Amino acid sequence: MPKVNIKEEMKRLVELQEIDKDIFALSKDKTDHPKLIEELAREFEAKKAGLKSLEETKRKLLLKQKDKEGDLASKEENIKKIQSQLGQLKTNKEYQVKLTEIESLKADKSLIEEEILLLMDQQDTMKNDVEKEKRSLEAEEKSYNEKKVAALNRVKEVEVLLSGLDGKRRALISGIDKKILARYEHILQGKNGLALVKVDNNSCGGCFMHVPPQVENEIRMHENIITCESCARILYLQEDVQ
Repeated sequence: MPKVNIKEEMKRLVELQEIDKDIFALSKDKTDHPKLIEELAREFEAKKAGLKSLEETKRKLLLKQKDKEGDLASKEENIKKIQSQLGQLKTNKEYQVKLTEIESLKADKSLIEEEILLLMDQQDTMKNDVEKEKRSLEAEEKSYNEKKVAALNRVKEVEVLLSGLDGKRRALISGIDKKILARYEHILQGKNGLALVKVDNNSCGGCFMHVPPQVENEIRMHENIITCESCARILYLQEDVQ
C-alpha cells in the first residue's frame, strides 16, 4: 500500500477548507433568511393587531357615546314629563318637590353632556390615531413585502451557490485519502465549519493559543496530521501550500 503524501494531502485539505468555509457561511445564510422572514411577519402581524386594537377602542367609544345619548334623551324626557305635571299640582310643597327633581335631572343632564363631549373628543383623537396607524401599516406592509421578496431571492441565490460548491467539493474529496478526509470531516462538524487552520506567529489560527516550536517542526516533517493541543483542529504552515 503506497504511503500517503501528507504534504500533498494538506494542500488539498487547505483547498477543501476554503470551500467548506464558504459552504458553512452560505448554509447559515440560507437558514437565517427564513428566520428573518418569520421575524418580519411577526412584526407586521403585531402592527396589524395594534391597528385592530385602536379600531376596537374607537368602536367602544362610539357605543359608549350612543349609550350616553340614550341616557341624555331619557333625562330630557323625564324633565319634560315633570314639567307637564307642574300645572296639575295642588300644593306648594308638591310643586317644590317637582322643581327639585327637575333641577336634579338637569344637573345629571349637564354631566352627561360633558361626558358626551369628552367622548367625542376622544373619538376625534382616536380617529387621527387610527388614520396615522393605517398609513404606517401601509408603509410597513410595503417594506415587509419587499424584504420578504429579497430574502426569498437570496435563498434561491444561495442554493445555486451551494450547488456549485457542492460539485467542486465532491470533485476535490475524490482525491483525498479516505482516513484523512474522515478525520477532517469529524473535526469540521464539531468546529463550526473550521477544521483546518494555519499556524501564524506561533499561534493556532482557530483558538489563537500558542503553538510550540516542536509542534511546528512536526508539521514540517509531514509524517502525520498534526492537530492543535487546545482546540484539536488540524494545523498547517503557509510554506506547506506554496
